[in-house]
Amino acid sequence: MTMANDSGNGARAAPIPILGEYFSNERDRIEFVNNLFDDTAADYNRVERVLGFGSGPWYRRQALIRAGLKPGLKVLDVGTGTGLVAREAIRVVGQPGLVTGVDPSPGMLAETKLPKEVSMLQGRAEKIPVADNDYDFLSMGYALRHISDLESAFREFHRVLRPGGSFAILEITRPQGKISSALLRLYMRGLVPTLSGLITGHKKTKTLMQFYWDTIEVCMRPEQIIELLRSAGFENVRRHVELGLFSEYQGNKPKSR
Repeated sequence: MTMANDSGNGARAAPIPILGEYFSNERDRIEFVNNLFDDTAADYNRVERVLGFGSGPWYRRQALIRAGLKPGLKVLDVGTGTGLVAREAIRVVGQPGLVTGVDPSPGMLAETKLPKEVSMLQGRAEKIPVADNDYDFLSMGYALRHISDLESAFREFHRVLRPGGSFAILEITRPQGKISSALLRLYMRGLVPTLSGLITGHKKTKTLMQFYWDTIEVCMRPEQIIELLRSAGFENVRRHVELGLFSEYQGNKPKSR
């Protein structure tokens, strides 16, 4: 487990180590990530549609259903970004007003283009600005690597879910095989950033895509993530894998006894 120390404030369960190419300490990491997503928000959906690194609407929708999302459930989408997962949650639950998105980046929130009934809140996973026991389902799409402290975030996930509520955390996990891992690295670290820069003409978008792979490559192992989810109080914690690449962490808050 990667533990970081932030200026004497104690150890944190960081999903990735300090990456010197981008930031030198935990505080700089938060500022770097926030600025990077703010600066690239306008390009994010266009690049995602062309390159498919988020796996597409159909996959996101099916992943939510696999984790237990059903019509009529109240959903909190953490790290909502431009709303790609939230959009699929709306299709499943049937009412935009049942979905709330939370993200630290005002730039990303401005690009969501979701129905006006969807509540959009600025906030971080480690301190979610909603009431206790208020949601039936919590989702997070490809944002786990950008959280500074998974222990704090998972405790917050547990706090905001109602007893019996479920979650789906979607992530890209580096394949175990050497050949498949090398091919994915070639695509994600080489081809994707280059094409992103050509498509948008923006250097920051190329940096975002390079950072995207670099965080995948060094992210905390799946079994460690599962351990932290269980430690936060969740039960039935499991990992569903698609194509050896797309990880879906699922589980639920225990029902009241």
